[in-house]
Amino acid sequence: MTTSAQLSPNGAQRVTLLGDIAALSGPVPASDVGTTAVVLLVPGYTGSKEDFAPLLDGLSDGGFHPVAIDLPGQYESPGPDDEAAYLPAPLGERVAELVADLAATFDRPVILLGHSYGGLVCRGAALAGAPVAGLTLLDSGPEKLPHGLRTQTLEAAEPLLREQGLEAVYAIREQLGAPANAQLRAFLRERFVSSSAAGLLGMAHGLRHEPDRVDELTAALGDRPAFVATGEGDDAWSVDQQKDMARRLAAGFAVIPRAAHAPNVENPAGLLDVLLAEWRAW
Repeated sequence: MTTSAQLSPNGAQRVTLLGDIAALSGPVPASDVGTTAVVLLVPGYTGSKEDFAPLLDGLSDGGFHPVAIDLPGQYESPGPDDEAAYLPAPLGERVAELVADLAATFDRPVILLGHSYGGLVCRGAALAGAPVAGLTLLDSGPEKLPHGLRTQTLEAAEPLLREQGLEAVYAIREQLGAPANAQLRAFLRERFVSSSAAGLLGMAHGLRHEPDRVDELTAALGDRPAFVATGEGDDAWSVDQQKDMARRLAAGFAVIPRAAHAPNVENPAGLLDVLLAEWRAW
């Protein structure tokens, strides 16, 4: 683990894992709290480690050491030019390496949490043999996205991305809606145009074609615990679809109020409550 002196706005330290994976390492829990596990937080499509910034302090206060990453090709983590390298299985193999490295570095169990596409990647990590102590899937599903606005958007963006590049795609995204906060607006633009075009294309393919592998995941986890959480208004995979996935995994299940597809930023306090309660019981 290589550490830089730069700190994130919420006090987490920026680190580099396995030589090229950019990460935010949250505060180590105070000695009187004790660290029960490391939590590796994996973002979704077009996301980054910063998506989990609202959770880091709360996880640390709750006794967990959070580490949030950019997947290869996202924001500050470089990635290959091969689109196939960004499907859930190959990305999962990379995350499995990270899990093993964190477990060895901190000599503690590692809980894996994946948001949205990151959930499919974390499933791939578990199937690749990642030594996880438990798996949490946040607003993720059992297979490809159901047909709807999100898949239609991915299909429409692909030719534009291939022909005109990241800047052209993001210009349209901004026309459709951008945050009023100038600092956040600038960050979101920088993150998108800094990401890998091959990565976005490969992940979009995964979102449109990933098969159902829940039964394989159930077998791979064995007696290790799993948990599924979703915002009450998730418009990617439906709440019912995720509830059924939890049933098939024999996993805990929770619906986060006042949240849609990203409870980590829409209602981080509510999400923290359910995560801490679940993980402390593991």
